[in-house]
Amino acid sequence: MEQLKRMAVLAAVVEHRSMSAAARALGTTTSAVSQQVRQLERDMGVTLLHRSTRRLQLTEAGERFHAGCAAMVAAARSAEQQLAQLRDAPLGELRVASPVGFARHLGPALAPLLAGNAGLSLHLQVDDALIDLAEARIDLAIRFGRLPDSSWVAQRLAELDLAVCAAPAYLAQRGVPANPQDLAGHEWLRVDQRHPMPPLELLGPHGAAERVRPRARATSNNQLSLQQLCEAGLGLAVLALQDIEASLQSGALVTLLPDWRPAPLPMYAVTPQRGTQPAKVRHAIAALQTYLLGLRGGRVLRPVGGA
Repeated sequence: MEQLKRMAVLAAVVEHRSMSAAARALGTTTSAVSQQVRQLERDMGVTLLHRSTRRLQLTEAGERFHAGCAAMVAAARSAEQQLAQLRDAPLGELRVASPVGFARHLGPALAPLLAGNAGLSLHLQVDDALIDLAEARIDLAIRFGRLPDSSWVAQRLAELDLAVCAAPAYLAQRGVPANPQDLAGHEWLRVDQRHPMPPLELLGPHGAAERVRPRARATSNNQLSLQQLCEAGLGLAVLALQDIEASLQSGALVTLLPDWRPAPLPMYAVTPQRGTQPAKVRHAIAALQTYLLGLRGGRVLRPVGGA
């Protein structure tokens, strides 16, 4: 590393045409610059500069060696500029991981960002399994609910409202539950994440809470599959309002017990580092927040804070 520093000093001497001018540019003393150049000559075993009271001139060996030194400095400056661009403007490939159920929102959420930044490309990694984010080189992962321990940083983006839902055909056959206690006698479609499954907790008026232990007729690790099973009339399901707006409008689903709702589902942006994020990640998070503001049943948390 010291040799590379001396090569940069030589390039500065030639660029500024004197050791004193190079010293000013480098923020050091003329004697320090002179010592660095002499040490470089000793290390290389050749004279690189002819020195006189009037000027400095490269020797033949010095000219050839300086070309490499100048190229090294130019490459370092270019790398620094590229890094500054990545920090200040959304450039390069943005790699985003998301559960299958939320993936349908990523296109409309990130499309304006891509349209406005020609230097930005996108890779979506859609999987309900908790993939190795580092191995997949993920810049930003969308995660919901309780997060596993990780060295990655979770920023809470939003809270999504949940509701107990059913298809009209199911309710016509099994009846409409009038209170939380009625839910235990119904067929359920539930997310299969923990064994045994935890009870369903519902929050009601004036801080009231009820716990129900429903029997699951079908389980899945995929919310979209549960929604489809629910629309098919196979049972009740807890679904996010932002996912089922079209189904509610078409009448394929209805919500039950409007005064009783599960606790909101937290949504996180998970990133590999603390502190200043690359511009592409910062802009992607902002684009997601803007999109979520327009969805039914979601509260975007601004500013983004630590989880």
